[in-house]
Amino acid sequence: MTDTVLLCYCSCPDADSAHRLAQVLVGEGLAACVNHLPGVRSIYRWKGEVVTDSEELLLIKTTEARFAALKARLLALHPYELPELVAVPVALGHEAYLDWVRGAG
Repeated sequence: MTDTVLLCYCSCPDADSAHRLAQVLVGEGLAACVNHLPGVRSIYRWKGEVVTDSEELLLIKTTEARFAALKARLLALHPYELPELVAVPVALGHEAYLDWVRGAG
């Protein structure tokens, strides 16, 4: 494991579930910060159909060391059958902020 900072994306069906997930992830020390972006329009293929939905997007800041626990908790709480969770390593950024993310767990 490294202390690489990750930016994770997760879509939610509504504001209540997005808020609940964000609160749990930050409250339990699995994420340093979660931005909740309302009004996302998603178009995707699901079970052979093209679907268009309004969703809420979470931008979750965590570390590689905390990712497995974050993933397990998110999957346990998320209302979707197949939740989106995509983690992207942060290559560059404001080092003081990245240090804060690393230490916020």
